[in-house]
Amino acid sequence: MEATEHYRRLERLYHKAKVQEFFSGSSISVSHSGAELTLPIEPKYFHGANAMHGAIYFKLLDDAAYFAVASVVQDVFVVTSSFQLNLLRPVTGGNLKAVGTLRSTGKNLYVAESTLYNDRGKEVAFGTGQFMKTNQPLESLDGYAD
Repeated sequence: MEATEHYRRLERLYHKAKVQEFFSGSSISVSHSGAELTLPIEPKYFHGANAMHGAIYFKLLDDAAYFAVASVVQDVFVVTSSFQLNLLRPVTGGNLKAVGTLRSTGKNLYVAESTLYNDRGKEVAFGTGQFMKTNQPLESLDGYAD
């Protein structure tokens, strides 16, 4: 399969995941060793002090890094095995962009990093994750194979 077809399938897999029902308006673009996601921020993502909950930072950063890794793995599903998250500033609205980049590849272990930006281009968080191959074929996943 051509790489660009693989990227489009990964994008479809992202949008068809049940968790995405909670994140309306999100978008993704996958490329070789990279991924970019966007999300318009809504009050439903806020904690009690009216700023974005850390779980949302994590999801965006993890997804961006994950899809950067998945862009180079065309046979099986990849999972996050660890992720280090660094929050730099609160988010209270606007649009966020997460940019993920593959940093290192091994036989079964990959390292990727991601950065989260607000709509003024300011960095609001960053993270680094380790990702591992599973035995689950990508072709067996709804969303990837359709």
